[in-house]
Amino acid sequence: MATGSPRTASSRSRPPQASPEHLSQHLSQRPSARASGAGAGPTGERVVGAGRYRRCPCRHRSPRSPVSFVPVTGVATFRAADPPRDSVVEFSDDRRTIALPMRAALPVLTKARGRDDVHPSVGLLAGAVLLGMRLVAAGKFGPGADLASWRVAPLDEADRARVEQLARARAHDDLDVASAADVVRQVLDAVADTMPRSAPVSPTRRPAGAGAPPRPPVRAGAGVDAFAERLQARIARHRTPAARADLPQLVRISLRVEADEEELVGGTLRVVLQVHDEQDPLHVCDAGVLFTAGGDEHGFGDRARTHASIALRSAADAWPVLDRLLALRVPDEITLDTDELVSLLDHGVGALGERGVDVLWPRALGRDLSSTAVLDATPRQGAAASGHREEPLNEPLLGTETLFSFRWQLALHGDPLTAEEMDALAQAASPVLRLRGAWTVVDPSVARKARKRLIRTVKPAQAVAAALTGVVQVEPDVDTSVVVGASLLRVRERLTTAATREPVEPPAALRAELREYQRHGLTWLAELTSLGLGACLADDMGLGKTVTLIGLHLHRVAAGHPGPTLVVCPASLLGNWEAEIRRFAPGTAVRRFHGSQRNLDGLGGPDGPEEQALDGAGSGFVLTTYGTMRVDARTLAAVPWDLVVADEAQHVKNPASSTARALRTIPSAARVALTGTPVENNLTELWAILDWAIPGLLGSRNAFRKAWAAPIESGQEPTRARQFADLVEPFLLRRRKSDPGIAPELPPKTETDHPLTLTREQVVLYEAFVRDTMERIERADEDARRGMVLALLTGLKQICNHPAQFLKQSGAVRLTGRSEKLDLLDELVGTVLPEGGALLVFTQYVAMARLLESHLAKAGVPHQLLHGGTPVREREAMVARFQAGDVPVFLLSLKAGGTGLNLTRADHVVHVDRWWNPAVEEQATDRAYRIGQTRPVQVHRMIMRGTVEEKVAELLGRKRALADAVLGRGEQAFTELGDDELRDLVELRR
Repeated sequence: MATGSPRTASSRSRPPQASPEHLSQHLSQRPSARASGAGAGPTGERVVGAGRYRRCPCRHRSPRSPVSFVPVTGVATFRAADPPRDSVVEFSDDRRTIALPMRAALPVLTKARGRDDVHPSVGLLAGAVLLGMRLVAAGKFGPGADLASWRVAPLDEADRARVEQLARARAHDDLDVASAADVVRQVLDAVADTMPRSAPVSPTRRPAGAGAPPRPPVRAGAGVDAFAERLQARIARHRTPAARADLPQLVRISLRVEADEEELVGGTLRVVLQVHDEQDPLHVCDAGVLFTAGGDEHGFGDRARTHASIALRSAADAWPVLDRLLALRVPDEITLDTDELVSLLDHGVGALGERGVDVLWPRALGRDLSSTAVLDATPRQGAAASGHREEPLNEPLLGTETLFSFRWQLALHGDPLTAEEMDALAQAASPVLRLRGAWTVVDPSVARKARKRLIRTVKPAQAVAAALTGVVQVEPDVDTSVVVGASLLRVRERLTTAATREPVEPPAALRAELREYQRHGLTWLAELTSLGLGACLADDMGLGKTVTLIGLHLHRVAAGHPGPTLVVCPASLLGNWEAEIRRFAPGTAVRRFHGSQRNLDGLGGPDGPEEQALDGAGSGFVLTTYGTMRVDARTLAAVPWDLVVADEAQHVKNPASSTARALRTIPSAARVALTGTPVENNLTELWAILDWAIPGLLGSRNAFRKAWAAPIESGQEPTRARQFADLVEPFLLRRRKSDPGIAPELPPKTETDHPLTLTREQVVLYEAFVRDTMERIERADEDARRGMVLALLTGLKQICNHPAQFLKQSGAVRLTGRSEKLDLLDELVGTVLPEGGALLVFTQYVAMARLLESHLAKAGVPHQLLHGGTPVREREAMVARFQAGDVPVFLLSLKAGGTGLNLTRADHVVHVDRWWNPAVEEQATDRAYRIGQTRPVQVHRMIMRGTVEEKVAELLGRKRALADAVLGRGEQAFTELGDDELRDLVELRR
């Protein structure tokens, strides 16, 4: 039988390549595969290597071709044998002789035919091999007379001419034309017997089956004639249009699931292999038809079977159960038992889908069973049995003892299953189940959810978070949609509408006319705290957060929550809080827990004596500082606070600080954070504030960084940003002065950047400091490098301020003429004071503030300095003097005076040096630009040209333009720069 084209036959029969020494070694060790170790030629002589060629057991491979170690330039001798496939070709030259069996000699001779330096005997054999391959490809061969070997069929006139022509062309001194023609005919028979995959089997050799009648003798030549007829018929069929390339050859496969009623009852299914045209998926047939019928029936080319087999083998790699199909002669279908069906549903469908193999399910076999995570309050013990209805929504629903649960709810065609149906599904032994009158295939993952319906229980804050975002992480890093139960639906509705609903009436005890946005803020705070939740009021500085919080305290007292309110704030704001409470709630008790005044008598609990306010305003306010709270947290924690308020809450933005940890230990019914800058540097600061106000809402710090902060700050996941906004928006209320309708009466604010030039002294200091420090930074290790970068930035900013600050000069030292910043300040003071104005002068360095203080004192300008070391009482007195107009110039360190103070007497704000965060600068500016300001405010920022100040100013401008997006990490971000980037940032540009 024909085996294909000559190229295919020779490549299939090619022996492993090996070096000459390696091959010679094995040939010398095993000269023959026969028992005698030799074969006999037609003359009876002993021939080396006459046996069948065997592969070297070590499977050595060499990049050299067989021709490279076979001496084809020498004489080649053909040793004929019977059967012809055992013939041997012997190649020899002056150095060696190599004998190859016919199967190994074929590739050597086919390659040698194209060379010009071969011996004529090699050329004769090579031409004969090529002619023999052509005859085999044309089907001109058949069984020999003994039916045990293949022979070339009788040659026609054209083939005989080719044999004669080859013999004449390759005859040489040792071989005449007639002998050469005989050799060619022997080679043709050897090729015909070597290329087919197996020898023909004589009917007389085939064993009869048990009891089978003996076969009649076969007439000589009958087998040859019958084979020739079958072979020519097959060749003719291959040459018909049905096998041409116009029929599709490239195919893909799919699996069709089938089952009858009996199989379904037994929990088994059948999988039928289908074949699709790769270009036209609608052209499909069963694999059984493809492998048994002709192209006129299934419409595919002959190579489609090969491609289907390859695709099936790839699918079996993905789902090993398909190995059973590969073992079938006709891969039509297999029956799956329960374990195999579970394997298909559990991972087989997904693995096959990745290989492009679809699994098609019948409509009668439903797979519309879905699962949903449902979140609702955990039923109380015995509540369901007693048939009591859920209590109306009130504060205890989100109390600290309330638990919520995530549970799996299964549904068929979207209709939830009953508890009995889920029990039946959980107990089913087979993934095929009759449900509601129809057969349904149950994925193992769905069955597991039916068996374990409770996912987990959570605290109220986590339940609220899931209700707001609509997702929950059942598995790590996998978001699952969640359906919110009826009780939490009402909570979500109240949360999302709290800031926009009809505002509540201001408390009767409040002696203030609240603006519309303040009434909405009060309503929002009242709604959240009534649910037992905390909140973060993040209005711009100067929009009245203090009076809104006082209104909240009075509102809760009137609603039946008479407990005291603890306000924790910076020391500089104690006086402001006390004054505001006495002004807007004159009947409310207020005391300080600070310094020597640390009295909490009457606040010990419901059984102890209470100091009620004159008009029933509860136990009133207790004011303390962050430092005092940190030291006396245990004493404060013993009081049953109704509210705990953290003013300027950015002071606890570091959750690992002792202040933040102490604040978390003080319990209360509700917590409120007040801040004008909820995010100064990164989202983790917002997490710290909200996690104190609503513990558990955003998860742990690490979980928050992974799930929210990192994706949002990267800017690559807008979906996460929207989900985060949905989550925090109900708990974070932020209004700006620039928002429509918020503060229309505020006068305009003008911001001016003043570009200045370094003096000669500053240039020398700046360049020398950059040069020396950069050399040390480039040699430093990573840990030391960070500190050096921060020291470099600090030093350069000090040089830009004034050389005396960098050189740490003080006392009787000349200040004028050494920095244009000082000259500009003199100019502003000389312009503003004659017009009756007042200035706030901010710097982040106390040392620079003292230099300015010394300079103004020499100039005779009235001024005062507030910094972190100023006592509380003195701070209050300073504010009062400035507001009264007694002191027109107020010097402030940015950290001590940039928050909480009301300094509306000023109409000019000067920033001597730049802070790394624009939000901090704006907060400082808001000391003057706030409600109560009646004059236009001008903001002056001093920037040295060509220095790090100018480059940082450009970065700050970009940050400000982001408008509430995530800010950078301040100075720490610069420590991440490479040496070249850092040098570009700090080098002086002229």
